[in-house]
Amino acid sequence: MTDRRNDRPQTLVRRHPLTEGVSRAVVTPIQPSVVYASPSIDMLHAQYEGRAQGYTYAREGHPNATLLAQKIDMLEGATGGLITGSGMAAVTAAIMGLLGAGDHIIGADQLYGRSLRLMHQDLARFGIATTLVDVGNPEALRAAIRPETRMILLEVVSNPTLRVADMDGIIAVAKEAGVRVAVDNTFTTPMGYRPFDHGADIVIHSVTKLLAGHSDVTLGYVAASDPADTKKIYDFAVTTGLTPSPYDCWLAERGLYTFPLRFDRAEANAARLADWFATQPKVAKVLYPGRTDHPDHARAKALLAGRYGNMLSIMIDGDAAAANRMVEAMPEMAFAPTLGDVGTTLSHPPSSSHRGLTPAGRAALGITDGFFRISVGIEDVDLLIADFEAGLAAI
Repeated sequence: MTDRRNDRPQTLVRRHPLTEGVSRAVVTPIQPSVVYASPSIDMLHAQYEGRAQGYTYAREGHPNATLLAQKIDMLEGATGGLITGSGMAAVTAAIMGLLGAGDHIIGADQLYGRSLRLMHQDLARFGIATTLVDVGNPEALRAAIRPETRMILLEVVSNPTLRVADMDGIIAVAKEAGVRVAVDNTFTTPMGYRPFDHGADIVIHSVTKLLAGHSDVTLGYVAASDPADTKKIYDFAVTTGLTPSPYDCWLAERGLYTFPLRFDRAEANAARLADWFATQPKVAKVLYPGRTDHPDHARAKALLAGRYGNMLSIMIDGDAAAANRMVEAMPEMAFAPTLGDVGTTLSHPPSSSHRGLTPAGRAALGITDGFFRISVGIEDVDLLIADFEAGLAAI
C-alpha cells in the first residue's frame, strides 16, 4: 500500500485518491462514481471477460449494488442476484430478459396491481401472450400451460388479498412441464419462505418495502438459479438502464441490519391487531394468514412455519364515502400506497394499486370500496388500536 499522507495534490481536478491507512471505516462507504478507471487495456478486457473483478460504468454495476445483492443473496440462498432501480424493474427484467415474441407467460390472478397491468396491457405489445390462473389450484395451472409457455409469475402471499398459493403443487406442475417459476417474495420475505429451497427458478423483491424498511429508497432485486438465465436478465437490465442508485443501495444495506428485528416486532403487532379487528362490528372481514378463519390458514401454517408476516387486510362495512371518512379520522396514520415501513401505513387498493382494474375486475378479486390493506409497523400496538378506533367510529 502506498503511503500518500504527505503527498501534495498537483491539481484540484481528480488524480488524488482518499488517504488510506491501516484502519478501516466501520460504516460502508458510498461510491457515487458513474465511471471507473482501469489500469490498462488488458485489465479492461479481463474485467469484461470475467477474469478480474472490477467496475467500468455504473449502469453495468457498482460496489454498493454488489454488496446489497450479496446480502440479499445470503438471505435467499441465491448467487449472482441483481439490484434494479425498483421492484417493477426487477419483474420486468425477469420477464423481458427471458421471454420474447411468441412466448406465453402465466400469472397468478392475484398479483400486485402493476404486475397485473403488465400482464393485461403491456406484454401483448411485445408479442407475449398471458393467462391468469388461481395459484391455489395447481390443476388450473396445468390446464393453462401451452407448448410455448415459458414462465409462471406468482406471489406466495398475494397482494393485497393475502391468499396463499399452493407453492408445492404449483412448482411440481411447472417442473413437470419445464416451465420456470418466478416468485415475487416481497410480502413473505426470506423470513417466511425461501423459494429456491422449494425448487423455484427466479426470486424477485421490491427491496423498497420490508427489506430496506424505511420508505426512503426505490430498489428491486432479482436472482435466478440458472446462471444462463442470470446472464440474460442482467444483459436486459443493463441495456434498458434499470440502474439502481448507489445512495439508495447504501440506505437499503443499512436497513437490512435491522430487518430481522423489524420483522419480528411488526409481525407480532399484526397478529394482535388482526385479532382486535375481528372483534369490531364495523369490520366485515379480516384477512390475516395467521388467523384460523383465514381461508388458506392451513396452507399458510404448513408453508410459512408460523411466520405470517406484518401484512393484513380488512373490509369495512361501508361504501367509498365511509372509507374516506375512516381515512380522514386518522390523520396520524400514514395513508400511503406502500408497505414494509417501520411505521404503519394504510392503503386503499381500489384507489391506488388496483385502480387500473375495472370495478368488475376488482370485485372478482374480492376488493370492494371498503377494502383496506394495512402494513403494520413497529409502533406500540395500543397506539395503533387507538388510531383505528377513531377511524372506525367515523364510518
